[in-house]
Amino acid sequence: MNENRLCIVVGACPPGLMILPQDAFIIACDGGVRYLEDWGPDLIVGDFDSFDIDRIPPDMDCPVLRLPCEKDDTDIMAALREGIRRGFRRFLLYGCMGGRPDHAYANYQVLGWLTEQGAQGWLCGEGWIVTHIEKASMTIHGAPGRVFSVFAPEGRAAGVSIENARYPLQDAELSGAFPLGVSNEFRNGPVRISVEEGRLLVMWQGDLTKQGIL
Repeated sequence: MNENRLCIVVGACPPGLMILPQDAFIIACDGGVRYLEDWGPDLIVGDFDSFDIDRIPPDMDCPVLRLPCEKDDTDIMAALREGIRRGFRRFLLYGCMGGRPDHAYANYQVLGWLTEQGAQGWLCGEGWIVTHIEKASMTIHGAPGRVFSVFAPEGRAAGVSIENARYPLQDAELSGAFPLGVSNEFRNGPVRISVEEGRLLVMWQGDLTKQGIL
């Protein structure tokens, strides 16, 4: 079973520093192929509008799932569907936060879709980590003075509490129309975030190795 095994998806944007555990299942999405020439993915997915399929190195001996250019799913979404189909429930996404802002926003949305599948996803890049929680709590780690933010991606989140931060909250309500949760800061030690109703999108400046993801 793959429920506890990490599935890593690499998109077409510059991913920055990538940490790729040996036991992870790695999916290259379209232009993400170029960042995996030294590692070699387990699967390649894409419609190849940003990378010529004929340029895939011959030593990348792995299956290729070729997608039509006209489709409802983005390449990232298609890769995640395939990961879910294979039984994965933990997803780390690199190269998915830069580039076009509409694509970046779509990738924030797929974190919510993963939650609906009973899975957990993290976007990682440019020194930031982004994840999604629903009626749950989590602990995040960052150096004192580093920034984190929480948002209500579905318009309303109630019973929101933030502990051990510069600006704590207790049983607050967040709205999708007002950025109350933006630009908070770590103090000393980890920050605990919880939500009783609805969903939160959580973004923070942190070291991936300290988050318990890998």
